[in-house]
Amino acid sequence: MEYMQAPATSSQGNILCCTCGVPIPPNPANMCVACLRTQVDISEGIPKQVTVHFCKQCERYLQPPATWVQCALESRELLALCLKKLKSSMTKVRLIDAGFLWTEPHSKRIKMKLTIQKEVLNGAILQQVFVVEFVIQSQMCDDCHRVEAKDFWKAVVQVRQKTVHKKTFYYLEQLILKHKLHQNALNIKEIHEGIDFYYGSKQHAEKMVNFLQCTVPCRSKASQRLISHDIHSNTYNYKSTFSVEIVPVCKDNVVCLSPRLAQSLGNMGQVCVCIRVTSTIHLIDPNTLQIAEVDGNTYWRNPFNSLCNPRQLEEFIVMDIDIIRDQKLGAGAGLRSNKHTLAEVWVQKTSEMDTSQQYHCRTFLGHLLNIGDLVLGFDFANSNINDENLNKMNPHHVPDVVLIKKSYDRNRRVKRRNWKLQEMSRDRDAMHSDDERQYQDFLEDLEEDEALRKNVNIYRDASKIPVESDTDDDGVPCISLAEMLEDLSLSDATGGEGADMMTE
Repeated sequence: MEYMQAPATSSQGNILCCTCGVPIPPNPANMCVACLRTQVDISEGIPKQVTVHFCKQCERYLQPPATWVQCALESRELLALCLKKLKSSMTKVRLIDAGFLWTEPHSKRIKMKLTIQKEVLNGAILQQVFVVEFVIQSQMCDDCHRVEAKDFWKAVVQVRQKTVHKKTFYYLEQLILKHKLHQNALNIKEIHEGIDFYYGSKQHAEKMVNFLQCTVPCRSKASQRLISHDIHSNTYNYKSTFSVEIVPVCKDNVVCLSPRLAQSLGNMGQVCVCIRVTSTIHLIDPNTLQIAEVDGNTYWRNPFNSLCNPRQLEEFIVMDIDIIRDQKLGAGAGLRSNKHTLAEVWVQKTSEMDTSQQYHCRTFLGHLLNIGDLVLGFDFANSNINDENLNKMNPHHVPDVVLIKKSYDRNRRVKRRNWKLQEMSRDRDAMHSDDERQYQDFLEDLEEDEALRKNVNIYRDASKIPVESDTDDDGVPCISLAEMLEDLSLSDATGGEGADMMTE
């Protein structure tokens, strides 16, 4: 405790303290510091120990009455939160300075040194420094309560796709991870033909629906169910359900467009191959290399289905190939792909090598195929397909074989793959034996399609040792190190396993 007084402009004599008689410089109270300390305590009424509530699950502090804020130790935000705890008791004093004193991070104590001023006897201004101790008390916040309950939700987003392959869902999962939209979900549950996202507020669910509508072609419906109603305050408690249906078309699917839709897309052929599904469906005509994009609204007005699933693809070997240099398009034709090359090929099934049966077709894979290469395709000539648009087509316009993609040795690709993807933590009903094969197909699609992996965070796999061999330049697509991110973890920053700052 000390006096706050203006410096004397001229020399002045001392006076005697009115209590103890010690010579002191003149002051309005005519008392020394020691005597004033016994008479007046300007920190009276300010609590020296205060309780602060802390949620260990999300590491947030309670800011009364019901707000939880994220604060680091000895941060400006934590200092403001602690001072608000003392604000009501410091109305009669003036705060000069406040700062933290060091304490053990695991002690559940925060010590703050405060400097205050107050006018006392006869206008004397006293300044005092004292310490307030804040005790950390654990309390689970409402958001973490809902997460732990797992059944307490206000809104659910049900995402469905009526297809046998999950390529679109794997791509959607990576987009959600990249934009961190899974953090607000109370629970994520994977079920047949889709996935459910449970949220504690309707606003978070609407944000997810808007994100899905911008990233994949889909349509949505919303409904709500009344849970309770308070007639006195006229408040209603609803549970909302958002149903999102993604178009049932995946990458590498063969589709047959309606004549009206094919004409509106630049007079392209009705039989097309889906080369990519992003916010739109990317189609290519294997006979002319025409490309087109179909958005969600256009699809639902003129729907079309996949003619085959990945299990129905057969392996062919290229017997002969002839690149088509000059292909003239008809009137009103749309854009042609510059990344593909049109070619005429003769192929033979690997399962029919003991016969002389060969198939002739056009393909958009001319830039990849050579004589003797293996390629996956769909055999129209020996398939029984029940499709409304295909049945109405002229049989002479239906190709015998539609080639989808070049085939590589999967085991060699898995050994050479030195990258990985993150996965969302979710509840699964059961793991199907086909899930792993479909996931490997998605990883291969990322390696083959540079445009597809631009929207995906790819991490370098430190556990994989690069294997160099004489056959590394066999044309197998791979991802360069420049496109990979380092897989950061808490142990990378601390040198060991990290721990919560505030734990029991």
